[in-house]
Amino acid sequence: MPLFLTSHKTPVGTLNLLADDQILIGANLSTPSAFNAGKDVKIVKSIPVISDLIDDYFDGDLTALNGIKVRQPGAAFSQAAWKAMRKITPGKTWSYSDLADKAGSAAAVRAAGSACANNAIMLVVPCHRVVKTGGALGNYAYGVDKKRWLLSHEGFL
Repeated sequence: MPLFLTSHKTPVGTLNLLADDQILIGANLSTPSAFNAGKDVKIVKSIPVISDLIDDYFDGDLTALNGIKVRQPGAAFSQAAWKAMRKITPGKTWSYSDLADKAGSAAAVRAAGSACANNAIMLVVPCHRVVKTGGALGNYAYGVDKKRWLLSHEGFL
């Protein structure tokens, strides 16, 4: 079965989505080629359920992303961090230290930062909700302006 690829217009730019059936395996604001998906990819207008839930999120249903199943490869701590990130409520943030603790290793603050940096499913695995201790926004792969917009959309800023 081929992977499904679509590009989706959003207020923060063109969101590229890659799915294996109904499981999202990639979401980025860069380019579809960044997925390195291989040859068995079908370009589609939208991905059933996933595209609708993305629209619902941008239309104001901030919990819509919770209905999207995800999968990405990574080390055990990264997997734990990505799973923990999905528990951050829209409108709230955690520090990198909070994320390390919730992922099972309070001392692994740098690894928590790496898990954010290596997250292949932006928005749905909400690394934008992870900030520096003290509340400074910190870095974001797609620019702090996009992180600020997302946090504002969710009611944090």
